[in-house]
Amino acid sequence: MKAEIDLMKNATYIVKDGQLVKVDDPPKGYGSQTIVWQDGKPKYVDIKYTSKC
Repeated sequence: MKAEIDLMKNATYIVKDGQLVKVDDPPKGYGSQTIVWQDGKPKYVDIKYTSKC
């Protein structure tokens, strides 16, 4: 099985159970993405962001 991605776009992807899943970007400002793994598979993604005033 193969998937195609656009290498001109900055993004984070997870391959889970044979499916390519794009991780959401922080909605605005500066942010971080933490991917939690359990039993060799990604369990959930925590997205945090900060906005400048």
